[in-house]
Amino acid sequence: MNSRRDFIKKVTLTGASVLVAPSILKAAGGSDSASSLLELENGHQGNLIIPKNNGLMISGTFLDEISHDIPHQNWGEKEWENDFQYMKSIGIDTVIMIRSGYRKFITYPSKFLLKKGCYMPSVDLVDMYLRLAEKYNMKFYFGLYDTGHYWDTGDMSWEVEYNKYIIDEVWKMYGEKYKSFGGWYISTEISRNTKGAIDSFYAMGKQCKDVSGGLPTFISPWIDGKKAIMGTGKLTREDAISVEEHEREWNEIFDGIHEVVNACAFQDGHIDYDELDAFFTVNKKLADKYGMQCWTNAESFDRDMPIHFFPIKFDKLRMKLEAAKRAGYDKAITFEFSHFMSPQSAYLQAGHLYDRYREYFNIK
Repeated sequence: MNSRRDFIKKVTLTGASVLVAPSILKAAGGSDSASSLLELENGHQGNLIIPKNNGLMISGTFLDEISHDIPHQNWGEKEWENDFQYMKSIGIDTVIMIRSGYRKFITYPSKFLLKKGCYMPSVDLVDMYLRLAEKYNMKFYFGLYDTGHYWDTGDMSWEVEYNKYIIDEVWKMYGEKYKSFGGWYISTEISRNTKGAIDSFYAMGKQCKDVSGGLPTFISPWIDGKKAIMGTGKLTREDAISVEEHEREWNEIFDGIHEVVNACAFQDGHIDYDELDAFFTVNKKLADKYGMQCWTNAESFDRDMPIHFFPIKFDKLRMKLEAAKRAGYDKAITFEFSHFMSPQSAYLQAGHLYDRYREYFNIK
């Protein structure tokens, strides 16, 4: 070694070789060093010090293609089909389009919405999702249209009025064509007994069921907990709802909608991890009382960080799924696989979460 420059060069090259992925090394020739690196990687997988497979497995995911707070991934059908394969490999059997449109952006060529000033989409995403769901033996739930008026004014009447036409239009276009059309998602999100919520959910749920011969419907509200900050810039707040208030208000809501809403999947990210059991127990008790399915919307993004929104730390997701299993929940869905758990996500951390999830549930 003749100089400091030679030493630095050697160290740099050695370090770079360690950073090359084992799969790349193997593909390049399968040297002894590559084999050793693969053995090292495989030998350190799954060394968990907590019991494995102790949570409720995720069997459904939202598809968020009309978003306003997470980046668009600009996937075509090839990327979407890859994602359906990744979903299928971990046991996902249900996909839910979170909304068929938000304000002027829409997912399918709706004659009604185009006349209302919405923009023509370049791809019919509803048709694509239904075809992929059929190919991979999944059920597709159609998410209703979100006018944006509710978020601006708190008035839910706009959602009811627009979706009167959307529900009929969509069923005629797709419902009778695809066996994978498995149900409806009433996409208006609430947390409390909002004025008009019961009547609005009832009207939309009833129309969905009437037009489709009784296909199931569900909602995914949020719990008005300490992390329900609504863009305030803070991570938590003091005036969170109590378990007792939550039970009282949702007892009234379930009483008014259970005939036309089959399942409720509360978002699990607005309460702290040591509150999960208390709220989950109440949710299951209320669902059982009214003959509804109790699902959990296991958020796979992290609400505990000042930067919105990144894939969640695995232990946080694990704790939420374990609480759902303890409470006897019927199904776990997530918001949402493609951004926050997929190996092909724009977020590098999502693929790592996918790997940790597979290890925990012993998915080969």
